[in-house]
Amino acid sequence: MLLEVNKIEKEFEKGNPVVKKAEFQVGRDEIFALLGPSGCGKTTTLRLIAGFETPDSGEVYLNKQLLSSVDKHVAPQKRGIGFVFQDYALFPHMSALDNVAFGLQNLPRHKRKVFAEEVLCRTGMGDFKDRSPSDLSGGQQQRVALARAIAPEPELILLDEPFSNLDAMLRTTTRKEVRSIIKKARMSAVLVTHDQEEALSFADRVAVMNEGRIEQIGTPEEVYYKPKTKFVAQFLGKTNLFEVDVENSDFIHTNLGHVRLNCRAQGHVTCSIRPEHLTIEKPNGETDESRLGIIAAREFKGHDITYHVEYGGDRYIVHTDNRVIFEPSDEVVVKPLEPAVVLEDN
Repeated sequence: MLLEVNKIEKEFEKGNPVVKKAEFQVGRDEIFALLGPSGCGKTTTLRLIAGFETPDSGEVYLNKQLLSSVDKHVAPQKRGIGFVFQDYALFPHMSALDNVAFGLQNLPRHKRKVFAEEVLCRTGMGDFKDRSPSDLSGGQQQRVALARAIAPEPELILLDEPFSNLDAMLRTTTRKEVRSIIKKARMSAVLVTHDQEEALSFADRVAVMNEGRIEQIGTPEEVYYKPKTKFVAQFLGKTNLFEVDVENSDFIHTNLGHVRLNCRAQGHVTCSIRPEHLTIEKPNGETDESRLGIIAAREFKGHDITYHVEYGGDRYIVHTDNRVIFEPSDEVVVKPLEPAVVLEDN
């Protein structure tokens, strides 16, 4: 492993830790995302890795070398870690080339600008080397900030909400470009974001944080399709939750009928099933009336449609492709396509 974060904790008020025993590892050439809502401790965790904060307990290692603990603190500039700030933090009085060259203090002066220009070309900014930050778009400034961070060739890059200041279309294209640049440079990265789509599409693995704790770590597919907690299930997108009593079974009884579970369960359980794992059909003459739902609302989104279906006092969300057409007030049958996932925090 390249980076090891061992049960770090940070208090900003006595007895009120903002980061609670966070523990994870980042491998070589891996992009790792810390995902969570504002105030959950993800940026503080990033600052602890960078050395801008010191932990109250736990350790941070890079290449098995201790960087932070209660008794030791390596200064940020001596850690060999690149940092891309949310506001890019470019020097406004310097050109793009000079901004990148500024971080190359270990090179002889006559080589700094030559190497800085090479790095700018790798990020697609070679033609803009003489422009000041005020003459660059948000996406261009972001790439200059990235070039400045990777120019010293650190093994680890830290990205603090780097795409949040860009508009939606530019955010998507810039995200793809930055990911490609990091992968081609064979560097590892830790991304902090509150944007679920950003984390799932950008990272190789994702850690979901809530109230200072990491609730789940896994690949984007694992945390989305197999959430461990109610928070993870709801934070990573829309979901349908069931709270039922089960007697050592891999099925539950719901308004939708029998729903298969992803494992055997016992006692009172909470289960999650994604809207795209449900489908809607027209009832036939043999359909039990208790199985009938009513389309309460319909949201056409071009490539798909979201339906809100009422069963008694309960409402379920269903995503279908745009060929499954129903109208509000239609009677329908909702059927599961995949098992519901049993959550751990029952």
